[in-house]
Amino acid sequence: MPRHLDHLVICVRDLTQAALDWQKLGFTLTPTGVHPFGTSNRLAMFSNNFLELLAVTDAAAVPPAAPGRFSFAAHNQDFVARGEGMSMLALHSADAHADAAHFSANHMGAYAPFDFGRAATLPDGRVARVEFSLAFATDPAMPGIAFFTCQQRHPPELFWKPDYQHHPNGALRVIEVVMSAPEPARHRQFLEHLMEGTAELAPGRLTVGTTGDRVTVHGPAELSRRLPELAGDASPRFCAARLVVADLGQAQRTLRASSVDFEMRGNVLLVPPAASHGLALEFVEQETI
Repeated sequence: MPRHLDHLVICVRDLTQAALDWQKLGFTLTPTGVHPFGTSNRLAMFSNNFLELLAVTDAAAVPPAAPGRFSFAAHNQDFVARGEGMSMLALHSADAHADAAHFSANHMGAYAPFDFGRAATLPDGRVARVEFSLAFATDPAMPGIAFFTCQQRHPPELFWKPDYQHHPNGALRVIEVVMSAPEPARHRQFLEHLMEGTAELAPGRLTVGTTGDRVTVHGPAELSRRLPELAGDASPRFCAARLVVADLGQAQRTLRASSVDFEMRGNVLLVPPAASHGLALEFVEQETI
């Protein structure tokens, strides 16, 4: 069964400043969550996926990577040393330990699954314990970025809070992750195993996943057409996220009120990566997806 998008990790240097900037973009953010391995986050949560702003906040607590053990925190520490942006893509999982075995069998990184928990502040101020299991996948042809599946091992109501899912910009969910690569077709096998679906190939483009849960990889020419401001660097990386909103007019009004630069390209509202800490944002209305 094709996998669903779970969340996008957006690695930033200063979590406090990034949170202020994303609130200007019209996102409601959860209170700060602190991980036991040196990172902290703020989430822009939707009904079934979310955006994660993440920063290294305790370098001394970051565990190093080791053979067979992927270090989430070390990966993001290395990533942000080069610049801010989307460092990882997470997919829904019902069994991360099984996913880890699947990834190992398909030569996508032989990493042990990673189980951890943290405190989460609920809308009423109470604190609950949330627990996760992760299974990591990497491709040597896509250095510097990583993928994982995320299994939530707590009651859903402790995490998915409607109070955190209402955003002034009207955002409803992430529907597509946009990547670049010099030769998109080169990554077909890896992404098909990752997404558990068949990729569609077109000249200069690869797409895998279902409508509303899609990963698209653009080559240089296609990237220039879709995101001209990112032309010139087609190295394998995460470039943009497409989100569906209730009303593009509402999104425009929210951004103008905060003096955020954006432009309209047909029925797509584009926020450039400079305004969102390295990841371009495309907003579309429901009927356009």
